[in-house]
Amino acid sequence: MSQKDLTRRDFIGTGAAALGAAGLAAQGNLAAQDSKEKALNYNPKMDYRRWEKAKLWISSLCLGGHWKKCNEAVPGIFKGGDWLGVDMKNEDFHKNRYDVVSKCIEVGVNYIDACTHKETLAYSRALKGRRDKMYLGYSWYEQEMRNGKFRTCEALLKSLDEGLKRCELEYVDLWRITMHEQSGKHTEGEVEEMMKALEAAKKAGKARFTGFSSHDRPHIQSMIEKYPNIVDACVTPYTAKTKELPKDSVFETVRKNGVALFGIKPYSSGSVFKGKGLPDDPNWEKDCETARLCLRYILCNPAVMAPIPGMIHTAQVENAAKAIAERRELDKAELKKLDEIHDEAWAKLPPDYQWLKQWEWA
Repeated sequence: MSQKDLTRRDFIGTGAAALGAAGLAAQGNLAAQDSKEKALNYNPKMDYRRWEKAKLWISSLCLGGHWKKCNEAVPGIFKGGDWLGVDMKNEDFHKNRYDVVSKCIEVGVNYIDACTHKETLAYSRALKGRRDKMYLGYSWYEQEMRNGKFRTCEALLKSLDEGLKRCELEYVDLWRITMHEQSGKHTEGEVEEMMKALEAAKKAGKARFTGFSSHDRPHIQSMIEKYPNIVDACVTPYTAKTKELPKDSVFETVRKNGVALFGIKPYSSGSVFKGKGLPDDPNWEKDCETARLCLRYILCNPAVMAPIPGMIHTAQVENAAKAIAERRELDKAELKKLDEIHDEAWAKLPPDYQWLKQWEWA
């Protein structure tokens, strides 16, 4: 059986206890991997990091689901006023996503994180026939914890079933439910319902691994510690200005529990750039250098599984991959330059992104 032919039944086996054993064995290189060379979609030029809870190797650069400036690459696709309103009937848009995913596969990236319904639809389509090259992280935030109608185990599982059906998927590699950014606002009962849903999805073989997305550092730590058998991964901010607290850091908790931390906003929501993100832009070369500086800085923290930037052009993927090959540690001049870039960028953050400043120390 080829990896692309794997179904949920194949890795569920004869019951919950068999989850992981049958499926991971069926996928060949997805379990008990002892060396980076056995990583899914291995490329010797890419670096890979160990996800201890899952016993997998994940590329140290992954693809974030957002396409916030994709209208620069494919003009006219934002029908709702912004990237959330992308025209899903536009074939040029889907070609753009297919090409970006193809370039990611070429450079050795092996994880895509999708967190809106349109993202899950677009990337599921882009992975048709080549699911064996990529792990797929899934969230349908519109029908998850941010929506008051979806804060029970039953409602969340129903949403997952609907999403899998619409995306023509039998399972996802990671179901990471999107919570309130300040997830501590959820009641203990709501969190318990969410954890029940994640646990049930894993037992049913609909999600191989489970986790959540939150921007609330203390709450992230408490959930990891309270639900160690359910929380396999966390998706949370990590910018190129973030530093680890000397005591009680979220990264200390992540390391201790073998949880994968995928870092969103590696470019501070694009605020560090001057141009449009395309090779014909006059700011292209300078922005490429900035992007590589950000990625190199973030990768200096081994507790971060991978930054997950959203990318709108294959050239952006190629540039990000170059950061993997460059010297990891930044020298004093590079650190000074990166600080200056962020000081300018953060001074211009819009009101709805001021919260990023809370992630200078984590």
